[in-house]
Amino acid sequence: MHECSVIIPCYRDESRLESLLNQLHRLPDIPQEVIVVDAARQTACRAVCERYGARWLPAIPCRGQQLRAGAMSARGEILWFLHADARLPENPLPAIARALTNGALGGYFRFRFDGACAWPAPLLETAIALRCRIGVPYGDQGIFARRSSYFAAGGHAPWPLFEEVPLVRNLRALGRFQALTESLWVDPRRWQREGWWRRTWHNRKLALAFAWGVPAEKLAGRYFHRGDPDDLTTGT
Repeated sequence: MHECSVIIPCYRDESRLESLLNQLHRLPDIPQEVIVVDAARQTACRAVCERYGARWLPAIPCRGQQLRAGAMSARGEILWFLHADARLPENPLPAIARALTNGALGGYFRFRFDGACAWPAPLLETAIALRCRIGVPYGDQGIFARRSSYFAAGGHAPWPLFEEVPLVRNLRALGRFQALTESLWVDPRRWQREGWWRRTWHNRKLALAFAWGVPAEKLAGRYFHRGDPDDLTTGT
């Protein structure tokens, strides 16, 4: 699928970024381009990008603005947004192509925790799938869209948190936004470190506050205040 541009926001996460770029490089169907938008402006990140032929873009530390900058720079007709710690299915691009060929404007992958996990993991995966049907999937689920549909929907909001919410809602208002059956695996390290239910409850409190009208910029202070540098990278 040579018309696909992959856009990856990054912040001081070169080891996981390198793993993802290696996965993309080995796919049976290779995207037209990979764009890494680096909020830390690190020479180490740029070097990783050069090793895998990815384009490196410097940016400020705000995931919504990073994603917007990557989309504006992209040349592909399909935009696929990935977090740096994602593990991909064996050949995800044909699944994206089928969804778009069948009339979807965009879509997202099924959320799965990567590796051996504690017993709450399957319950949370089921709950996340339900939430996505009635609410909004988040950026760690590999959101993709036609380029024209992405910009018609207004793109990602220029926020550090919940930047995908208006995009997904607007895409659904414009047409079909499809849930794929294929899975994208998410690193469970934050749940394992903080506790499965504690992490989940913290995330839900932020989502409820956002739904009640608290600005994303204010909520980001609560989210990142915990001192977890991983959250600046992926923010699941």
